[in-house]
Parts: sequence; C-alpha cells; structure tokens
Amino acid sequence: MSIARHWRRRHNLYRLIGTRCRSCGRTFYPQAQRCIYCGSSDVEQARIDGEARLLSYSIVYSVTDEARYEAPVILGLVEVGGVKLITEITDASPGELEVGMRLEPVLRKVSIHGESGLIYYAVKFRPAMGGDGSGED
Repeated sequence: MSIARHWRRRHNLYRLIGTRCRSCGRTFYPQAQRCIYCGSSDVEQARIDGEARLLSYSIVYSVTDEARYEAPVILGLVEVGGVKLITEITDASPGELEVGMRLEPVLRKVSIHGESGLIYYAVKFRPAMGGDGSGED
C-alpha cells in the first residue's frame, strides 16, 4: 500500500469503523458498500465499541516470512458491541486464552514498507488489563 493510500485509510485502520445498514439495522465489520446481510446499499459508517469478548480462537503456526517473528499467530473470533469480527490476538500466549475472556483493542505493528520504511499499524486485541478477563474484577 502506498504511503498516500495508507494515510487516506488511517481512520479506518486505526479505529474499529464498520458499516451499519439503514434498511435492516445490522452492523458489521469490515466496511462494505452493501449490507452483507440484506444486500442494501443504504449503509453508513459506524464506530464499533463496547465490551469485547473472545468467542473462539485458532493458532496459526505456518505463517509468511514477514510474520515469522510473531509466530505462532493467534486469530480470534471476537464480539465487540454485538459485532463479530476475526482479528489477531496479541500480547498473550495460547495458554493464557480462555473463551469468554474480556479483550481490549490495541494498535500494533503489522509490517514495514521496504522502500519507504513506513511502519503500518492496525487494531488487534489483547487480554483486558487490570483483571483476569472473566468480568469478575
């Protein structure tokens, strides 16, 4: 991705911005020009926030060369404010994760552009700080 394109998309990359359908009322992520549920094009941007919970996760051991320093990669099915999304779980080992635990969004490095040296960041999730994540703080 070029530096200019990355700059134009920074709000969507650094925040959880999804799409809300005005026809059926459902919200989903990532953004799309049509509702993934009813097909309507009457959609608007919607910030996704609220409590995040881990619904399921998978551990990926076979990764690209660029991600080798992060292996294994943990992908999680996370529910945030009623919206389900698949995202990377960071700052945790597989043994620390439990289905149902609270998570929080964080910005983390994704890659470095070879020619420009631009560091790309994106929203990932980690176990919530300040408790065991069970919601019983």
